[in-house]
Amino acid sequence: MHSLLKRQIRKYLPADLRAHPEMDSFLEAIEKSYENFEDKFSMLHRASTISSDELFEANKKLQKEALQQKNILVSLEKAIHSLRENLNDEQEFEFNIENEFNAEHLASYISSLASKVSNMTTEKDKLVANLENQNESLNNYAHMVSHDLRSPIRNISALMNWIMEDEKDKFSQISKDNCSLVSENLIKMDKLVTGILNHATMGETKEQRVMFSLEESLKDIEKTIYVPENVTFKYQKDLPKMEFEKERLEQLFMNLFLNAITATEHLENGVIEIGYEPDDTYWKFSVSDNGKGIPVKHQEGIFQMFKKLETFINSTGIGLAIVKKITVLYEGSVWLESEENVGTTFFITLKKNT
Repeated sequence: MHSLLKRQIRKYLPADLRAHPEMDSFLEAIEKSYENFEDKFSMLHRASTISSDELFEANKKLQKEALQQKNILVSLEKAIHSLRENLNDEQEFEFNIENEFNAEHLASYISSLASKVSNMTTEKDKLVANLENQNESLNNYAHMVSHDLRSPIRNISALMNWIMEDEKDKFSQISKDNCSLVSENLIKMDKLVTGILNHATMGETKEQRVMFSLEESLKDIEKTIYVPENVTFKYQKDLPKMEFEKERLEQLFMNLFLNAITATEHLENGVIEIGYEPDDTYWKFSVSDNGKGIPVKHQEGIFQMFKKLETFINSTGIGLAIVKKITVLYEGSVWLESEENVGTTFFITLKKNT
């Protein structure tokens, strides 16, 4: 015990007790009791410190787990909302992440939605299989009809040419004109049947991708089709080298070229321009002409089968439908800007990696 504390105790004791021989033993006992108390207090303080640290760490862990649980519940809420929208589910389900909820009820509800998804998947697979069978039947039918139609059409056309050649001196001018009309319509019918077959079987062939120069390929197309002397093709200087299905791309541009030629062949100086815009995801092209233009009333449905302009008499109404189908196959799109008696521009996008 501290000497000052001993003096203070002695000071307030009666005189007879101060000199009592047992007083030193008494003070020593007090001193020992203080020592025991201090030891116990020190141990209690250490225990409290340890418990506080453990509680702090445990609280941090609980907060982290609570945040994870909340994120899981948010994800579940979004998933359930999405499933209900896609399934048109009308069953009400109260789900609030801020309040307590019945986990068993939630699990049962999710199981019910999963069962509906499974049933829908089964139905979808059946529909896909059925569509594949129907597509195969339609393609077989298209091949058969095209063959059965084209053979007599070409035979009739050949016979008409022979008759015209052999009997031309005996025919009147009116008869000659009528025979020419017959031949023209036979050619148109042949083009129509061929176009229907091309449209029906689009995507059926597995063409390999090759590397080629787009400008060279387009100039080859220009050589294979009839281009009037008054119509000029102009190519943008930086047309790319492409790795693509070449025949499919040439089919697309051929139809656009024929469409542009029809629109400009009446002009003294018809111009068809091919443009290109670089892009990381899509091939982006344009085909412009300074021709008749397309009336607004025809623009909306021009990519549909058998839709054609009233002024394009020789058109089959299939070419632009084929262009549209090719762009869809390559996850792209086609659209136009046009003004009557000014010209038309077709814009095409084709995804590079499909």
